[in-house]
Amino acid sequence: MVKYKPELKVQIVNEDLSTSQNTYNLREKYQIDSRRIGEWVRRYQIGGIDALKRRRHKRTFTRDFKLNVIDYYQTHEDSMAEVAAHFDILTS
Repeated sequence: MVKYKPELKVQIVNEDLSTSQNTYNLREKYQIDSRRIGEWVRRYQIGGIDALKRRRHKRTFTRDFKLNVIDYYQTHEDSMAEVAAHFDILTS
């Protein structure tokens, strides 16, 4: 899997949000799959700039934490992405 620098992700997301270019044009310009660009944009919109940064260490979660996340998801009307952002568990 190719790793992209957070700076590049931010640049592409900013171009996507601030210009009239569609994702196809950005895909051609940067040679990056449009689905990946769309995912970066969604992560940025939900979690901000920190959502685009790589984590240095693998994280582990306790059983209680996982149960809290499940309980929150079942008792609120948030999407999975919103719950993930709320608990800072966005995927790479």
